Amino acid sequence: MKAWRHFKTITKHRWLVCLGCFRVGLYWQGLTHDLSKYSLTEFRAGAKYYQGNRSPNAAEREDKGYSEAWMHHKGRNRHHYEYWTDMNRQTRTYTPIPMPRKYLVEMVMDRRAACMTYQGKDYRDDAALAYFERSRERELMHEQTRRELHYILTMLARQGERETFRYLRDSVLAGKPFPWETGREGDAYGTGSADHPL
Repeated sequence: MKAWRHFKTITKHRWLVCLGCFRVGLYWQGLTHDLSKYSLTEFRAGAKYYQGNRSPNAAEREDKGYSEAWMHHKGRNRHHYEYWTDMNRQTRTYTPIPMPRKYLVEMVMDRRAACMTYQGKDYRDDAALAYFERSRERELMHEQTRRELHYILTMLARQGERETFRYLRDSVLAGKPFPWETGREGDAYGTGSADHPL
């Protein structure tokens, strides 16, 4: 029974991401999003630790001290900032690097869909921003990725899907600069909470 519920949850999530990606023109990424969740390594753990209101990876991590499913997943899916790390030649340590924009946008769709999936009828447009602001993951992202993601999630929270998706399609994916890259610090989300120290 858990396996069937997990299958329905990940399939619903994929469908929501797919629809969001299609709306901004990321057709291939929408179709291929999270396919590794159906692999034996990820699906088996997902079914075993399924709870319905949060990621099974968290429960696996609590049980084993690590999540094998998550380690498998993050190395195969470029919409996770954890994928974007590499060896720094100067420090000889792994450090984050900026995410390419098409994967940044897919990450936005992924976070929005996860909140919609787990929160159901209680979902609001500020859900992904609230999750991001209370998590410690900001400390692990590249500064550029963190700033861009915060800007987009703030736009989603304040202006809703229609305006945010238009911005993603016509500006972010078109390669146009973010407001702070042109010196327009006074724009809606160019300053303030997006730039607060961690």
